[in-house]
Amino acid sequence: MLLAIDVGNSNMVIGVYSGEKLRQHWRLETKKERTADEFGIFFKELFQFANLKMDEVDGIVISNVVPPLEFSLERMCQRYFGIRPLMIDHKVKLPVKIGLKNPQEVGADRIVNAVAGVARYGAPLVIIDFGTATTFDYINRSKVYQGGCICPGIAISNEALFQRASKLPRVEIKKTARIIGRNTIESIQAGIFYGYVGMVDEVVHRIQKESKSKGPVIATGGFLTLISKASRTITHTDPFLTLDGLRILYQLNPRGSKGRRKRNSAP
Repeated sequence: MLLAIDVGNSNMVIGVYSGEKLRQHWRLETKKERTADEFGIFFKELFQFANLKMDEVDGIVISNVVPPLEFSLERMCQRYFGIRPLMIDHKVKLPVKIGLKNPQEVGADRIVNAVAGVARYGAPLVIIDFGTATTFDYINRSKVYQGGCICPGIAISNEALFQRASKLPRVEIKKTARIIGRNTIESIQAGIFYGYVGMVDEVVHRIQKESKSKGPVIATGGFLTLISKASRTITHTDPFLTLDGLRILYQLNPRGSKGRRKRNSAP
């Protein structure tokens, strides 16, 4: 089995694959202070709950945008699984090219999404990832990652409004029946929701105009369902795009027995 871990600033998405089949998946809060042993206990509990055996995992692949967690994750993999994980960055073998002057600046999650997007939907395409930040990525017809843009995520936008405006309450992010709110809460919800949908469609429109190309527009991430239903430009939703990209990259960059350590050996 392959254990795929995508560590974002707000959430960790974890998947267990048997071949190309996703057997189990979880979305959990990212905690930057978690130690290797805490991660180990955490994964033991997840596997037990899903009736999976940790010793059947023969490969681990990780994309991580939270640098303080890298050491704890690697040490956990070695101590509790006996495996040296494949950590994704711009240096691994990729089926797409990164057409930027400084490819090391591209987040691991954006690389992984580009790989999965091209594999599943072809190119050109636009990928929108609704995470802590909302990222828009463009891959051209030649399968070259061209870059994109980064916007504040819908959740932190909502939280910033609550924190910075003294009289405005924290509200549930949801679609309202009307754009003209009849009270303060409804007004905030309408502004957040319809403003964000409008932003998404406008950014996609401008990317397509600037690139002079139109292709699939893929949405992934925690808020994809909420926004995609109202968007006029999103053509596909794919909640497991990043996990599938990790699986594809592991197949291209296998660690096999070379990456494995004897179980319970010193890290």
